Amino acid sequence: MKSVVITGASTGIGWATAKLLLDRGFRVFGSVRKQADADRLKGEFGGNFTPLLFDVTDEAAVLAAAREVRAALNGETLAGLVNNAGIAVAGPVLELAADEFRRQMNVNVIGPIIATQAFGPLLGSDPSLKGPKGRIVMVSSLAGRNGNPLMSAYSASKHAVEGLSESLRREMMLFGIDVIIVAPGAVKTPIWSKADEVDISAYRSSPFFPALQRIRKFMMQLGENGLPAGKIAATIAEALTSSHPRVRYQITPDPMRHLVAAVLPKRMVDRIFARRLGLMPPA
Repeated sequence: MKSVVITGASTGIGWATAKLLLDRGFRVFGSVRKQADADRLKGEFGGNFTPLLFDVTDEAAVLAAAREVRAALNGETLAGLVNNAGIAVAGPVLELAADEFRRQMNVNVIGPIIATQAFGPLLGSDPSLKGPKGRIVMVSSLAGRNGNPLMSAYSASKHAVEGLSESLRREMMLFGIDVIIVAPGAVKTPIWSKADEVDISAYRSSPFFPALQRIRKFMMQLGENGLPAGKIAATIAEALTSSHPRVRYQITPDPMRHLVAAVLPKRMVDRIFARRLGLMPPA
């Protein structure tokens, strides 16, 4: 039985990926931050699912989980690591607290690095393990190649994931371990649908406040109208199992609109954003 580790398995893409892989006969180790989520998932998924209790930014806890997985593998390699856990921080660069930038980067960039260092040996860089080499799937975003206003921290973190993945893929060739990016557009997940819980009151006197209200409303719409998480899960499963996987899978609910935005001159796209969010300078 092939085994996979998925970070951020409690909801959204992580939950859907765990469910799909379990249905296909995998054993899944899924990370959660709360014991209540661990108990819930164990009840939902059954015996072939093992919850791992850690925050991806807690290196000691991640390393402890890796030791637990190593013991369960009993000398065999891990088939896959899905670096999925992530958050989205909103705010203008001029006013967003540096600690909020750090929190964003810690979860979305340092977290995958910690997980990769902890579980990477189990994928086959440790020569004492037997079995085929595993793969690493890095969950990025369309924001990994685009910069969205008032989402600079999130966009920066996903740009970093893209560069990290490219470098890591070339490094891991030494061990025959592939690294594949899955970059979805808007997805129906709590990372967006919880936008109404984001407190923007600190920006009430900011010139960016009206635009922040609009971007929060837009984020809530993404949570309602985005791609189903199951579609992203299917792509992750393909990345893990295809005999000839791509280096990057991009999935968007509106490919034509994204294509048009990609080919338009950047200054024109700037003006479109500015009109929609109210970021035009005063006349």
